[in-house]
Amino acid sequence: MLPALYVPEARQWLSTSTGRIAPEGYSWMQAVHWVAESGLYEPRRYRSHGPRGFGVTTVRVAQELAEMFPCRPGIEYLVRRTGLSERSVEYHLGMLRETGLLAYIVKGTRVSGETAQASEFARMIPEAFDVALGIRTVLRDEDAPAYMRAMTGIAEAGRELMAKLAKKAARKVRKPRAKSPSRSPVKGSRKAAEHGVVTAVSDEVRCTPMQVGPSSVSTAGATFSPPESKLASGGSKSSTPKKSKAKARGGRKLNRVGRRHQLARELTQELGWLRGCSVPRIAWVARGVADAGWTVTDVKGWLHLRGEAARVRRGSGLLAVLLAGAETILDTPEKRAAAVEQWRGAQEAARRHRIQQVRARTERYDGDWDAPTSRAVRRQVDEAFAASFGPKPQAAAPDTEALPEVSGVDGLEDDAVAQAREEARQRLMVGDTSLITVAVDAMGRETAEQLYGPDLVRRALQLASGARSSLMTYGRR
Repeated sequence: MLPALYVPEARQWLSTSTGRIAPEGYSWMQAVHWVAESGLYEPRRYRSHGPRGFGVTTVRVAQELAEMFPCRPGIEYLVRRTGLSERSVEYHLGMLRETGLLAYIVKGTRVSGETAQASEFARMIPEAFDVALGIRTVLRDEDAPAYMRAMTGIAEAGRELMAKLAKKAARKVRKPRAKSPSRSPVKGSRKAAEHGVVTAVSDEVRCTPMQVGPSSVSTAGATFSPPESKLASGGSKSSTPKKSKAKARGGRKLNRVGRRHQLARELTQELGWLRGCSVPRIAWVARGVADAGWTVTDVKGWLHLRGEAARVRRGSGLLAVLLAGAETILDTPEKRAAAVEQWRGAQEAARRHRIQQVRARTERYDGDWDAPTSRAVRRQVDEAFAASFGPKPQAAAPDTEALPEVSGVDGLEDDAVAQAREEARQRLMVGDTSLITVAVDAMGRETAEQLYGPDLVRRALQLASGARSSLMTYGRR
């Protein structure tokens, strides 16, 4: 009686494995078929999801790995060759590792924004296989690691089982064909559909390590060219499955969770204050707008209306406050499009302002005049330039005590109203909302909107309400 076959994750590496490296893919397939028939491995004992057993599909994946040297299978390659889904391929690779048939040499990497690197495996023969068949091994070099053991013999009781495994390793397990609805399947076809269609490998001679295979003749000197009818123009079908229509249209359609993670990944890449945040956490925070069909551009337009903080301590917490109730306020595509247009207009205005600043700085310092090397002299020169060419100082803010006496803006001139709105807008850009909030408290919101405009009053009240939250901080860096 052999114990249950299971290799924990810490021993799934070549340096920590108790098995030995398979000399070639054919001997490794013998061990694969032995594991499939032994019943010593039960996947559902160690996890609550995934395949229920080590069966035909796992053997098909192992056949693709047996033909690779070195064994560096990419997930997309195995999906294309076997016709399985990406998750299914990952499940079966994990089962091969947990049974000791595969061991990591190099583990692949999947870094966001970079090309994924495939893992490199070593095809291993588990120690339980050698014990069950009575295989004797020896380490020919004392300085070599234990996984370099070589086979030297086999017990008489294990020769018959080894011969059966050799026949199975010489055949290729293919994907079961779909049953025809018009004909009732016979007993043999039903059995083949349950256990997988097995087709013998033609024109190929295999041998086991102890010469118990179908033949012991080497094929090193017998190389045959395929007939012309088997070439690409001969009409034979390609072994590579055709791409599905969903992939031809741009990949699988994402479900609700996939759309949340896609939006979260784009937000962490587009917004600087979300760099380094956990994508799953951002997906959970933005689940409301993601389920409503928002794009990253729509989120940017909403954040422009909501107001962003200049100093962020915790990006996910700030995003949760800013997105609160967003899908209920901008509940139609037209409202979101208007917010996006307003955000783009602000971006264009900021770009033009930066261009003017750079142009003014260039015109200021261009010429044959050399700046002085002394810091004190340069400071005096900058002050002189600022006094001569800088913006004029703005007039002092009106006395707020006189605001209650103002009953409306009908008596004010257009120039005075424009100057008041410009001053309020400049203060609002640096986070100062006191000018508008005092006007709202003193004259009422309707009169304040007549004086400063509904847009400035709404943004000032939003910033004032957000400033009272402990998750937001307004001001300069």
